Amino acid sequence: MSNPAETPAWAQNLAEFLRSAPGLEAVRVDPTARKVSVATLGTINEAALRESLRKVLAEVEARVKAEGNAGREGDTLPTGFSVRRDGGQLEMSAPTCATAPTFWTWREFSWPDPEHEGEAGHDHEEHDWRMLAGLAAACGVAGIAAWVVERFTGGPQGVVMGLAGLALITGGWDAAIDSWENIRRRKLDIHFLMLAVAVGAVSIGAWAEAVLLLFLFSASGAMEAFAMDRTHREVDALLQSAPKHALRIKDDGEEEEIPVDALRVGDRVRVKPGAAFPADGHILTGKSACDESTLTGESVPVEKAAGDDVFSGTLNLWGAVTYEVERLPAESTLQKIIRLIQTAQKLRAPSERFTDKFGGRYTLLVLGVCAVMFLVWWLVMGLSPFTNVGEQTSAFYRAMTLLVVMSPCALVLSIPSAVLAAIAWGARHGVLFRGGAAIEKLAEVQTVAMDKTGTLTTGELKVVSFESLPAGRETEVMELALALEANSQHPIARAIVRDVRQRGVAEHEVTDFSSLTGQGVRGTLGETKVLLGRRELLDTGPLAGWAEKLPPAEAEFAEVWIVSDALVGRILLRDELRSESAQVLTQLHALGLKSVMLTGDRRQTAEKVAAELGVGEVRAGLTPEGKVDAIEELKRGGRKVAMVGDGVNDAPSLAAADVSVAMGARGSDAALEQAEVILMEDRIENVLSALRLSRRAKRVIKQNLAISLGVVVVMAIASVAGVVPLGLGVAAHEGSTVLVCLNSLRLLLGANQG
Repeated sequence: MSNPAETPAWAQNLAEFLRSAPGLEAVRVDPTARKVSVATLGTINEAALRESLRKVLAEVEARVKAEGNAGREGDTLPTGFSVRRDGGQLEMSAPTCATAPTFWTWREFSWPDPEHEGEAGHDHEEHDWRMLAGLAAACGVAGIAAWVVERFTGGPQGVVMGLAGLALITGGWDAAIDSWENIRRRKLDIHFLMLAVAVGAVSIGAWAEAVLLLFLFSASGAMEAFAMDRTHREVDALLQSAPKHALRIKDDGEEEEIPVDALRVGDRVRVKPGAAFPADGHILTGKSACDESTLTGESVPVEKAAGDDVFSGTLNLWGAVTYEVERLPAESTLQKIIRLIQTAQKLRAPSERFTDKFGGRYTLLVLGVCAVMFLVWWLVMGLSPFTNVGEQTSAFYRAMTLLVVMSPCALVLSIPSAVLAAIAWGARHGVLFRGGAAIEKLAEVQTVAMDKTGTLTTGELKVVSFESLPAGRETEVMELALALEANSQHPIARAIVRDVRQRGVAEHEVTDFSSLTGQGVRGTLGETKVLLGRRELLDTGPLAGWAEKLPPAEAEFAEVWIVSDALVGRILLRDELRSESAQVLTQLHALGLKSVMLTGDRRQTAEKVAAELGVGEVRAGLTPEGKVDAIEELKRGGRKVAMVGDGVNDAPSLAAADVSVAMGARGSDAALEQAEVILMEDRIENVLSALRLSRRAKRVIKQNLAISLGVVVVMAIASVAGVVPLGLGVAAHEGSTVLVCLNSLRLLLGANQG
């Protein structure tokens, strides 16, 4: 059992939960990440377990808020419980016997949300965006058809009203469902006001305005649902990259293919070349190299031998290896990244639309003002309640006019119109924004954090130099390298072949080509035997003593050696810097932004790249967790942070940042699904375009809000005074809507125009 002083106060709640729940053996809880999973043995009543778990988690959350997540001196637990802590996660178990953990079934449960507890209501953002888009399209088509029939053909009024009715029903369908569910919970929001305004407009003959309002509102909802559908899949992208099966070695030495979930700590697993490691562990036998770029961002393969650690989801490049599982697949590095993404998403406050922030109060205000003014005009001023008398309009007519002029049509449109115009310009110029929140938040960014590999660099190895011993025979080194590497598909081989062929050297055929497990390749060119591969090729044979005196390559380089009967050569390769990176960083600094490089590379390599490009600050040797910690530290300093990355290892830090930006061409699925802004064609200079566009869009949004709110206030006062006829009210209302649209369309001129 752990030290009682390290046990948090809420552990007592878990102990009582374990003691009282039949079939429950262990529980893992992380209140900060709002993650919980339980281990059971045998059959259980899942409904009862879920209800008990809901209650205990509510108690845990209450105690965490009151007392914090740390332990307190003197906290003790009943005997028979085992406690293990890993950061903010606590695992408590009470196994029925020593062998019970082998048979445990772990399952994850969702953390209850007190704000939505018991609500089975309609969630507008989780609707199928295709259905919402279809309703909005039907509203628009039917509305235009009704207007055309009435305006140009003079068709039957029944046809016009039928088309208008169809437009009103389809445009208001989703808002009506939302409003009904909210009314059942005694809540009013902007959806209800939209419907009330539409009904009011129709009652005084302004059906066209009602259709326009509902079309704009339903189209906006469809676009938001589409964005949510896209951004909810980043964890799925990671899960798809994880291995599904493993080759476990049985006690008799034979291999058996089993599901990854069936692996246990201590199992021996064989991984063949080209396969991914199914769990974290350490190598027992064999040599190889791993592509760990998905976890660390390191572009150069990492050599592996007996005793070295390997990680779930990384790729074994060559050589079959046998390794021992140290952590269950559910606790692997890859799964930890998935949990980091989920945690960062929960910690990041969701961006709410301006209209949602005041929707309920504004709805009550408008309806209340209209109701009060109806009574004032009727009972105090003596106007007819419903019938116009001569040129004197009724109290109801005036109340409906007031309702129309106070309707937030231009206000609702002020933000989406600017956002859509900015998104349209960005899409044409290689910048994809995933919703308006990204545009608004990017304008507030003060620090830009960037990954190195694949972001500031291309992520592709490039040959730096060919060396020969004796000197002067570099062309022969190229010819030998091309002859051998043309038979390989390794990333280093592709880089060498591409470079040598561009130099136009002669190509030769090799015979007796074969692979040397863990070291390289060999072949015969004419009568000359040639070896190509790692430095270890020189450690045996007549060159062994001489090779020990050769200085190693600098940390930033990958080296390949070539050995023949009369020639020794070396090829140095390095991750290629993007030619535009230095200029982008210079302009970012000119805009008053701070730049930070976050990379898993070694510090020496990272600092050399930073010096060449002019990066403001370097943080090197970071794990995915380290990158998240760095982002959180920058945010705690009071700065808004944008993160630019491309790999799976960047996905957690992308989620933790205020704004996430991904490279589009080389970006991993996880990074692309997580990103709020995507730079197509890997053009790092588009970071500048996105920043400038977002700042300009924010200015336009503020102007639109001032215009729309100003017109509502002025026209509402004039309507209350009774000096605004319906025609002028509609004209002013429509005029403000048109003005807002035209102001937003200026964004189509570009990030630096208008």
